[in-house]
Amino acid sequence: MREWIRGGRLSSGRMVDLVVTGGEIEAVVDHDPTASFDSHLHGWLLLPPMTEPHAHLDKALTAEAVRNPTGDLEGAVNAWRDAAEAGMFTSSDVTQRATAAIERLLTSGVTALRTHVNTTPEAGADNVHALRKVRQSFAGMIDMQIVALTSSPMTGPGSEPNRAALAAAIDAGADVIGGCPHLGDRAAESVRYAFEVASDAGLPIDLHTDETLDPSVLTVLDMVESVESLGFDGLVAASHCVSLGVQEVEEQREIAARIAAAGVAVLPQPQTNLYLQGRDDEAAAPRGLTALHALLDAGVLVAAGADNVQDPYNLVGRSDPLETAALLVMAGHVSPEQAYAMVSNNGRRAMGLAPVGFSPGDPADFIAIDAPSVRAAIADAPSSRRVYRAGHLVATADQQTQIHRRESE
Repeated sequence: MREWIRGGRLSSGRMVDLVVTGGEIEAVVDHDPTASFDSHLHGWLLLPPMTEPHAHLDKALTAEAVRNPTGDLEGAVNAWRDAAEAGMFTSSDVTQRATAAIERLLTSGVTALRTHVNTTPEAGADNVHALRKVRQSFAGMIDMQIVALTSSPMTGPGSEPNRAALAAAIDAGADVIGGCPHLGDRAAESVRYAFEVASDAGLPIDLHTDETLDPSVLTVLDMVESVESLGFDGLVAASHCVSLGVQEVEEQREIAARIAAAGVAVLPQPQTNLYLQGRDDEAAAPRGLTALHALLDAGVLVAAGADNVQDPYNLVGRSDPLETAALLVMAGHVSPEQAYAMVSNNGRRAMGLAPVGFSPGDPADFIAIDAPSVRAAIADAPSSRRVYRAGHLVATADQQTQIHRRESE
């Protein structure tokens, strides 16, 4: 069935009408103001849909219930572990909070989402089952991938329960293999093990990588070596890569070139890492970001996420990738256009989804936002938005403001 979505404005300023058939853009034509229409976008800016390539929906919206006394990563990990051991979280609770978080993301303009979920011996595959049910409730509205976040240790003594939990998560339908190898004593072994499991299961891999300001920690190189030695040809993402940002410039460039050659995507998380990192540095505090410019110059696929939202790891966050984009501009010193690419099409590519360039054959996934430009959209983050998935309107938001002036006496 063919549908007409009229009155959108491309970044070039061109007013267009979109012809949508079978969930794809069939044609983009000059706007005809006299024609009938199925939907009209009122001249709003048309942009590719946004992505959230790194979320933790099982933890979302718990900042009031789970307090992080130190504010750093260790404090967050300990606070969450203690709360989980106290039985604070049930599948019903996870389902409710994850649903609320996805609704916020969808309204913001997100049509593709990757979430990590704790895969522990205690939780087993419960979180995977809960998130699969949530995903089903949003079928046709948002693409969602579930990452089995394996606990450490992943290898060596004491690793058997964690390995069993990962196997259970895969059996339950996890889409991606995850973990935090750099937090354990056998980082290189753990990275290798994660790649072997991913290869055997035929799944992509997305590891929390080097979420530290310690320059001696560079497990991203272990990921590169695993890709090279195993000939791994699936999607690979290294999330965070904070320690790369504190290397000497030449070292950044050399490592970035290796990452690019291996085809590893890097997923920085500016919101959470700006909050967690650098708390002990009272002077010249580091920004807690990866080496964005070295990675971009090397041709690495860089896609940014928010990571955590209103939980012990990040007390704030609006579930809006435009907030992430603004931080990339301000703290990462990239252009608004680069920042928007990192929270839109780059995330789609990292997740194995086709990008959207408003060309015939592209997915009819896009956002219309009441803003004059990409820069203004990032700066103002207007809530007036229309979100389309496969040509169908899936979310609407409208912003209303009014100034009440007192009459002169």
